[in-house]
Amino acid sequence: MGTVKTLLHVEASPRKDRSASLEVARSFVDALKANSPGLAVDTMDLWKTTLPEFDGAALQGKYAGLEGRARNSEEEKAWSTITTLADRLKRADVLLFSVPMWNWTIPYKLKHLIDLITQKDVLFSFDEKGMNGLLHNKRAVCVYARGIDFTPGTGFPSSFDHQKPYMETWLNSIGVTAIDTLMVQKTLFGPELDKQERDAASEAARALAAGI
Repeated sequence: MGTVKTLLHVEASPRKDRSASLEVARSFVDALKANSPGLAVDTMDLWKTTLPEFDGAALQGKYAGLEGRARNSEEEKAWSTITTLADRLKRADVLLFSVPMWNWTIPYKLKHLIDLITQKDVLFSFDEKGMNGLLHNKRAVCVYARGIDFTPGTGFPSSFDHQKPYMETWLNSIGVTAIDTLMVQKTLFGPELDKQERDAASEAARALAAGI
């Protein structure tokens, strides 16, 4: 990829100092800063970022693009809010997501962001040949935290995991195919095991950053 100049960190956990996904993500960011002097870090805390509803003028703005008609001023204003959010992904060399598992999948705030910005001619193009992602030459790092373990034999089938597969499907659809995974599991199995998992994932995060 060459020199990493800009990183976007999308924080999907509201737990902050107690969050396993954020703890590991911060280990990655700190190590990457040490290896990439001058690195610019853009943090998108989804619990502090205003995410508009996708209705009314925003929805009409979507269909204006699909129908090939000019957007009116209200639609253009709503659409501009969406493209401004998407532009933060476009500017970054590395996309870092800290993602806890909620009810087998991702937090609703992250799903809200994805539903807003994953639009035709914003993050993908579409024609008779299919869908083509518009984000190229980017690397994604996904930090997943989940209270259980999906390793075979643990009692939780892999079919329950809609966290990691969803994120990878979405990233692939917008053109990001270089995806690294950092995993913290079994966070509900007591503080000792929780700490072991966090420490191991943080060490892996530092090693990953050293190789970027």
